[in-house]
Amino acid sequence: MAEKNIYSVSQVNSYLGHLFREDFVLRRIRVRGELSNVKYHSSGHIYFTMKDQGGTLAAVMFAGQRRGLSFELREGLKVVVTGSVEVYERGGVYQLYASSIEEEGRGDLYAEFLRLKRELEEMGMFAPEYKKPIPKYVSSVGIVTARTGAAIRDIINVSTRRDPYIRLVLYPATVQGERAADSIVRGIRTLDRYGVDVIICGRGGGSIEDLWAFNEERVARAIFECETPVISAVGHETDFTIADFAADLRAPTPSAAAELAVPDIMQFLRDLQGDREALESAMRRKLDRYRAVLRERELRLRLHSPGSLVRERRSRCEELRLALAAAMKEKYLRTSHRFARDTERLRMLSPLERLKGGFAYVADEDGHAVKTVGETAAGRILDVRFRDGRVRAEVLEVIPEDQPDNGKQ
Repeated sequence: MAEKNIYSVSQVNSYLGHLFREDFVLRRIRVRGELSNVKYHSSGHIYFTMKDQGGTLAAVMFAGQRRGLSFELREGLKVVVTGSVEVYERGGVYQLYASSIEEEGRGDLYAEFLRLKRELEEMGMFAPEYKKPIPKYVSSVGIVTARTGAAIRDIINVSTRRDPYIRLVLYPATVQGERAADSIVRGIRTLDRYGVDVIICGRGGGSIEDLWAFNEERVARAIFECETPVISAVGHETDFTIADFAADLRAPTPSAAAELAVPDIMQFLRDLQGDREALESAMRRKLDRYRAVLRERELRLRLHSPGSLVRERRSRCEELRLALAAAMKEKYLRTSHRFARDTERLRMLSPLERLKGGFAYVADEDGHAVKTVGETAAGRILDVRFRDGRVRAEVLEVIPEDQPDNGKQ
């Protein structure tokens, strides 16, 4: 064989890769199959195998393409993969490079989901103003879900852990299949009439077909018309059902619904104790302020009370009395001294005292003092007072002094 007819492995793989890339069908192809050997790599890539009764096809979805993937790939899931079939030249194998993945049958169901969602939204069934608040404290919780399965176990475990005294009322509904929607509706209406505080309606996760009962219009209407607040608890993190939009509150899982519906009694007791301590502290501070105000007003009342005023005025009167007594005594002493002094001076100036020295007091008949000879005349009657009595005398003659004291001749 000629040397020019010999090709290297890489040349063959490159040639096959070129053929695959040039093939119009393989550049964008949709493949239906069942998943197996699903592996989520730490890089973010997803490696898996698609299979049917006749064969298998290796496939990969790179991390950059995962943004449109709204569910988790798992063994046995039937999907439709859109992508391209290319040769991995280094390994010499061909595989399907996925650009999008959807669950089989999801396309028609999803279109129906969007139509119904748009229709009910236009009717106002999802409007926030119609949402009822979830009670902060509840004593009974109604549950619409299957009698068996992870959903009811999770709700019971979480609810009783958060509040051992909570009363759980289960309506065992069919949550999958043709009769599921009617069963869910009966459960919601039965528990609404029963009078529970809140209703949890849901199930564990599943494909869009498994969850379709929660996308039925009659279920949405039953939730919207329910007087009791409803929490939807369909076990899927990323996708929404119509029931989620119609419910008063959406929980991503049944366990999360139980946490939203049932208060943690231990946390409640801790909060209650904290509130009690805060209240007692606030009361003590307020009482201390009121006591201080009371003491201040009591003091002011004492200062302005009639009794205090009377005592104050009485004390003031006593002070004034004592001061007056002291002033009067001092005044009396000063007056007494001055009186004694003036008395002594008057005594010394008194004619009677002069009379004691041999002098006499001469007055006319009218009692006027006769001080000079010029104030009397012969024949007048004079009253002459001595120290030990008086005499009446008649003036016989007036004899002036040669040089009288008053200067009269």
